[in-house]
Amino acid sequence: MTRASRPLRIVVVAPLRYPIREPFAGGLESSVHHQVRTLRERGHRVSLIATEGSDHLDQSPPEFVLPAVIFDDPAEATDTTYPAGYLERALPALSRALQHVADHADDVDLVDNHSLHGVPLAWADRLGVPMVSTLHTPTLPDMLAAHRSSDGPGSRFVAVSAHTAAAWAVEGVEATVLPNGVDTDRWGPGPGGDDLVWSGRIVPEKGLHLALEVARRAGRRLVVAGRIGDVDYFETEIAPHLGVTAHYVGELRQPELAALVGHSGCALVTPVWEEPFGLVIAEALATGTPVVSFAVGGVPEVVAGSTGARLVDAGDLDGMAAAADDLVRRVGTDPAARRRVRHDAVVRFSLGSRAVALEQLYAEVLAGVTTEAGVVADRHRASSPVVVGGTRGTARRVATA
Repeated sequence: MTRASRPLRIVVVAPLRYPIREPFAGGLESSVHHQVRTLRERGHRVSLIATEGSDHLDQSPPEFVLPAVIFDDPAEATDTTYPAGYLERALPALSRALQHVADHADDVDLVDNHSLHGVPLAWADRLGVPMVSTLHTPTLPDMLAAHRSSDGPGSRFVAVSAHTAAAWAVEGVEATVLPNGVDTDRWGPGPGGDDLVWSGRIVPEKGLHLALEVARRAGRRLVVAGRIGDVDYFETEIAPHLGVTAHYVGELRQPELAALVGHSGCALVTPVWEEPFGLVIAEALATGTPVVSFAVGGVPEVVAGSTGARLVDAGDLDGMAAAADDLVRRVGTDPAARRRVRHDAVVRFSLGSRAVALEQLYAEVLAGVTTEAGVVADRHRASSPVVVGGTRGTARRVATA
């Protein structure tokens, strides 16, 4: 029996900045939350390294609780900056958490890393257990530098899309593609409607200002839900255009957000950057609500062959308006059409299917560690003691995918 055939002891490293709890700050926080919950439901023992206030910290030692981000002036908060002095406190705290893992390596099978900082990668060869690192974004210099400076390949890498994997491969980081998943029970079927909907982080790169113009050209009401991640952008580019035909409902918890999307005729997705995945697309399709999006980044992979999704060129507002109006008319409230849209999303994005694939990946990683340890043992018997990963006679690393 291999280690992966029994419940595993996993430490998940969450990104800094936002707590892992509802209402989710973004798709990354949502994905980490659901992964921890799903793995626990499948019998694994999962501890979480995350900022103060996160869910799922009940099985974590105090060292795993990281400082919260608090801006003195909420108007200064953005998704790309931190309060003065925060990283000087948070990154050492993250290192202390990883030191705790290394000190208790006999009680951990592997580390599942979702951090957007290089600190976990710099620790990959010192933990005494293998690490699986998920690439959620385009290449980040801090992560690349940490990986390159480590003593050999300490992580097995996973990317949320082939597009993201290709971007990191250019920098010498090879990754297995494992798309994000959606809780297709919580994102259940909805009856549809006539309104358009836009959901997500309200930041410039998500292009909400373009969705407002698309809705105007389509002659349809747009309902907007999401966390304001850039106050200046919201106040200057969004708020002046809200009113009767464009309504902002605020930041919603998942049940309320799923209900809103499920009662909509079509979801608009308007990224103006190389979107790595596009979780809002999978969520909308899971409710049966059709989607029209700009064809950028990993979005075409999420849309794939869905009968309820259309792609238009980036910036083609007239094309998006026409596609949205057509989808509302053909799919928006048609029960049979919406069932087909949802069925395809459930098949491709359910958390259960993703968990099975993740467990298979864990098994491959752990089998690789076992094999490498056997090689080390053979060499030890044949000649002098061997040092692997800085510890005499102990194999610590798995090869990069």
